[in-house]
Amino acid sequence: MAMRRILMTSLLLAGWSIAAEAAPAQDALLPASVIFATSTGYWEDDGNAPDVERVPTGAESVANPEGKAVQRHGYYKLFAVRQPDRTSKVYLQQIAQTETGPAIASTIELQEFSDLKPYVTDIRPENSNGIIKEPGLFATVYLKTDPAAEPDGWTVLIDEFGDITVEKATN
Repeated sequence: MAMRRILMTSLLLAGWSIAAEAAPAQDALLPASVIFATSTGYWEDDGNAPDVERVPTGAESVANPEGKAVQRHGYYKLFAVRQPDRTSKVYLQQIAQTETGPAIASTIELQEFSDLKPYVTDIRPENSNGIIKEPGLFATVYLKTDPAAEPDGWTVLIDEFGDITVEKATN
């Protein structure tokens, strides 16, 4: 019985080491500089509406190439990217739900946060029930402007018209 256990353990360990050597290195799905992210909220339009305002060039387009107005809908993604000086920039993406899966409709930097040069400590959605079916977004970004300070909450609100508001939370 002891000999059988030794043999099985040896085979198991040999199999693990072979599998570890044979496993191909995978590209990172998410860059290490992305430190917090949340997907929340909901948006929809008739296909003719512009994506969220303040969109930089280079945003991926999910418009219909035939030029026909097609109902679009999706959710928002809010994420923080750490900079070399340890501060963060916060970005907002509109993610469209397409027949082939999610696609980035637009990406914007929320300049209100960049101006603060914050140390982002967390990002949380309004609730954890998943994507809601009501237009808009409500999330809280927790940040410090001094690394030794306590974090403050800042809200990011997108109303049903797509207007973006970023302000210090008023518990």
